[in-house]
Amino acid sequence: MSALDKMQQQAKHTTHSSAMEEDDEIIITADQLASVATSTAAAATPSSAEASDKPQFAPLSAKDLRTDRWESRRIRVPPHRFSPLKTDWLKIYSPIVEYLKLQVRMNPKSRMIEIRSCEETEDTGAIQKAADFVRAYCMGFAVEDAIALLRMDDLYLETFEIKDVKTLNGDHLSRAIGRIAGKDGKTKYTIENSTKTRIVLADSKVHILGTFQNIKIARDAVGNLILGSPPGKVYSNLRTLSSRMKERF
Repeated sequence: MSALDKMQQQAKHTTHSSAMEEDDEIIITADQLASVATSTAAAATPSSAEASDKPQFAPLSAKDLRTDRWESRRIRVPPHRFSPLKTDWLKIYSPIVEYLKLQVRMNPKSRMIEIRSCEETEDTGAIQKAADFVRAYCMGFAVEDAIALLRMDDLYLETFEIKDVKTLNGDHLSRAIGRIAGKDGKTKYTIENSTKTRIVLADSKVHILGTFQNIKIARDAVGNLILGSPPGKVYSNLRTLSSRMKERF
């Protein structure tokens, strides 16, 4: 064996021994792993002294969120709803004062219902609920239907005119209103019962009270009647949609 071969063997042996030493350094035992995890958790967890220095904020209640500036709403009463308002005033006044803890009064001179929050008001959104309730009554809804706005959070009001769907004038507009109402209100009641909404026809305006999805279905049905669809076709579409809703839920 030549001297060159001996030198190559010695170099290979040295490289192999150094690689073994590096592998020994890389291997981590279970004890070392446990000590590393303990030190990491101790570093991540703040000490009791540091935790005590941080401010602790308790959740705020509705009364704490209330400011000294009281909110108010004013809703104008249409002339055709002024007489019914006198009859149903007790039914309107009681839930606003007893349930929502608000102050309400009727201003005969300006013909407006004024609502204001006070110190006893607990819910920050109570005044908006009361305003929606009174506005729904002024649109023509019954008190029993409008009061649902105070008890449920997912009810909405939507208003649109017949001219928004199709431009109609004269007798054509009257016939469209007649198609929506039907004989003795049959068509309107059918749409209300199928979609679980309430509909008010006020001249050329249509007011719908209900949930978002139900309002969409009722609006489409009323729109089809305005465009000239026969009531029988609208009934069949409503029947199909109601069956789909029952299967979904």
